[in-house]
Amino acid sequence: MLITFSCKVSGNVTMFGDIAKQLLKMMGFCEAVPGAIDAEDVPSALANLKQAIDEAKQRQRQEMQDGTEAAKREKDELDDADYEPEISIAIRAIPLIEMLQAAEKEQCYIMWE
Repeated sequence: MLITFSCKVSGNVTMFGDIAKQLLKMMGFCEAVPGAIDAEDVPSALANLKQAIDEAKQRQRQEMQDGTEAAKREKDELDDADYEPEISIAIRAIPLIEMLQAAEKEQCYIMWE
């Protein structure tokens, strides 16, 4: 399933459903599809998302520090053909953050379906 976020001051942002729902939850909104964020709620949604992403980055750094040796051994065992780098939620959120920033600046709502 794909979810598309739209806003009149930004291009559409389409994401896989599980990632989009995770980001909606991070913003403090229900995962119901379709849905919308009112213009007056955009600043708080943006702040919530940024805070949640910062917390996720901290957890990821801690996990990397805790498992550095095990991760290195595991990576050494995989050949290049098997290795797929993980794309963090922070990277996946960038287009949505940009949309939220544009919506905040122009005071408009965001919808998803």
